[in-house]
Amino acid sequence: MNNVVLSLSNVKKTYRSGDEGSLPVLQGVDFTLRAGELVALVAPSGTGKSTLLHLAGLLDTPDEGDIEIAGQNTHGLADAGRTALRRDQIGFVYQFHHLLAEFTAQENVMLPQMIAGVRKAEARAKAQHLLGQFGLAHRVKHLPGKLSGGEQQRVAIARALANNPVLLLADEPTGNLDVRTADAVFDELLNAVRGQGLAALVATHNEELLARMDRVMTLRDGKLVERVQP
Repeated sequence: MNNVVLSLSNVKKTYRSGDEGSLPVLQGVDFTLRAGELVALVAPSGTGKSTLLHLAGLLDTPDEGDIEIAGQNTHGLADAGRTALRRDQIGFVYQFHHLLAEFTAQENVMLPQMIAGVRKAEARAKAQHLLGQFGLAHRVKHLPGKLSGGEQQRVAIARALANNPVLLLADEPTGNLDVRTADAVFDELLNAVRGQGLAALVATHNEELLARMDRVMTLRDGKLVERVQP
């Protein structure tokens, strides 16, 4: 049984500016991520980590190469198809939670479900369940501004998991938290990934977290290579 969730084949991306010319960022990335696998992406700023995550998350398109999500080749896929694939198969977690300030924690987790067509009552029950898993059962009615940084990021992770994605993409998910809170949030993220058998690609600068990953990848000369751990 093929359990490949994300496949990148010879993916290239160059940014072009009329004044500054061309800036090659990715120069032939090959990468495979399987269900249940947690992989770290570690590289200096400006080497293309965010570009790679945006391409993997179908927020941008490569100049060359193929990207497959859950066995579906996205090359030439229309905007509607890319949007549906992002909504149904991919969860995103960012360094800054990007919660909607005017909605409660529960409503923030309900919204992506309702956009996907889930009934309100079902979406509410799922949100309550997810937030309870992250220790926030008593905070479901709170607005983001009334939550701590760690609580806000837990809500963001719950939101990312709301539509049962097969792929989780995280860009510095603990980078805006203090060390103790970051460890606790990462524990919960790790448990969620392992428990649900997701494929997860996590960009991070937190070296202490790397020993808990299945693999550590880095970008070198525009290509993705596995980093040998000490």
